[in-house]
Amino acid sequence: MKHLITLPNILTGFRFALIPVLVVFLMIEQTVTAQLLAFCVFVVAALTDFADGYVARKYKKETVLGKLMDPLADKALVTTVLIMLIPLGKLPALASLLVICREIIVTGFRGLAATTGKVVAAGMLGKIKSNLQYFGLGFLIFPLNVWPVPYQYEIGRLLIYASIIMAIWSAFDYFYKLRSIFLEPPE
Repeated sequence: MKHLITLPNILTGFRFALIPVLVVFLMIEQTVTAQLLAFCVFVVAALTDFADGYVARKYKKETVLGKLMDPLADKALVTTVLIMLIPLGKLPALASLLVICREIIVTGFRGLAATTGKVVAAGMLGKIKSNLQYFGLGFLIFPLNVWPVPYQYEIGRLLIYASIIMAIWSAFDYFYKLRSIFLEPPE
């Protein structure tokens, strides 16, 4: 049990813990204060994604639990925000649906690969997709009237749409890399 309590796993757990806090700030009346708090919580959660992986690799603190929970925490954070932005009118439901469906499919690919003993690490396409999502969602959460960025929501949506292209591309890449598993005849 002691080896499971590592700084990267604590950061991943913290990311999970921030999700309900973020939901509250996105559900309450969208005052500038609520939006700023939501943005700050989102940024801290997103930064833990970068920090946990960096610390795990640099200090050789990678664990099986971390390899499982880190991508789930990322997906939980992103899908939560994607869903919460729909009723706020900041993101079309179809965009959220495409991202969420891709995440479910790729998680299924990874799970299937795991049953054969293959570990599928996130590739460069997936990392680009994640960064586009984080920046896009940040633009969509940040309040318009605090620091006016021309076309802020349009930039956020454009980044999300670019992330959808990367998401679909990376899903095909996962499928291609794992095609031998999918194409094996049943025993």
